[in-house]
Amino acid sequence: MTALLEVKHLRVEFPTRRGTLLALDDVSFEIAPGEILGVVGESGAGKSLTGAAIIGLLEPPGRVAAGQILLEGRRIDNLSPEQMRKVRGKQIGAIFQDPLTSLNPLYTVGEQLIETIVTHLDLNRRQARERAIELLAATGIPAPELRVDQYPHHFSGGMRQRVVIALALAAQPKLIVADEPTTALDVSIQAQIIGLLKKVCKEQGSAVMLVTHDMGVIAETCDRVAVMYAGRVAELGPVQDVIHRPGHPYTVGLMGSIPVMDEDRDRLAQIDGSMPRLGSTPSGCAFHPRCPRVHETCTRQRPDLLPAGRTQAACWLHGVAA
Repeated sequence: MTALLEVKHLRVEFPTRRGTLLALDDVSFEIAPGEILGVVGESGAGKSLTGAAIIGLLEPPGRVAAGQILLEGRRIDNLSPEQMRKVRGKQIGAIFQDPLTSLNPLYTVGEQLIETIVTHLDLNRRQARERAIELLAATGIPAPELRVDQYPHHFSGGMRQRVVIALALAAQPKLIVADEPTTALDVSIQAQIIGLLKKVCKEQGSAVMLVTHDMGVIAETCDRVAVMYAGRVAELGPVQDVIHRPGHPYTVGLMGSIPVMDEDRDRLAQIDGSMPRLGSTPSGCAFHPRCPRVHETCTRQRPDLLPAGRTQAACWLHGVAA
């Protein structure tokens, strides 16, 4: 199946007075129509930054320094801000962690939905209002005919997140970038949001990039998963294989830190050390100072993604250094 989103050798830099900081380095992956790709890793791994680069919302002075981002075969990383704004509303929907930053408190949720719909679809305001009510109903908001005229502060956190999802779906986008969409929600609301994302994938054929640190959400929602570490993809593959048969020592550590209900363990496994800061990434494999299986090549040469069973892992355990 042809990929809907292609990220090819993406490099993101932040120029500073002390030099250029490399935030993303040679990140590549694809997402097919109807597929959910999970992006997981510790804080600072580059998950949210990858999403921001795709939707054209990098915080200055951040910039895409190399690589390409293609949506349905068309490059979007080199578009002007005005061109990207049209793509972002019509073809790419974005869901952020904090719904309060996505909703304008001065306008009713209906006004915000109608504005988005009229801007990107060939509908008049009456038709747009009907679609707004349909979207609120589809995202599980009760009495949508009444709530469409209420302001964001009238909604609970979970309901506001549903409104944000309705906004993201308003123009029937081909791609949805969801950055920690369930982090601030209780478990029952999380399950409903996950179900909604899966439904959109199935019914609309949309591709979803789901950024999260929650492996439970990844296991429940995603078809494939990309594990990120220090601005690079450490492992990429089908979600069940990455969870149960990880090929990268970092992924092994991540999976070992998850509590398992049917096992009797006194302590959870942990990964010693911490993620390197920007500008102080070690030579060779960035994970080597924390890796329990490090050898001399790891400190000198940086591995690309290599076949590791049914996944791909950026680790010399699966290849021979030159």
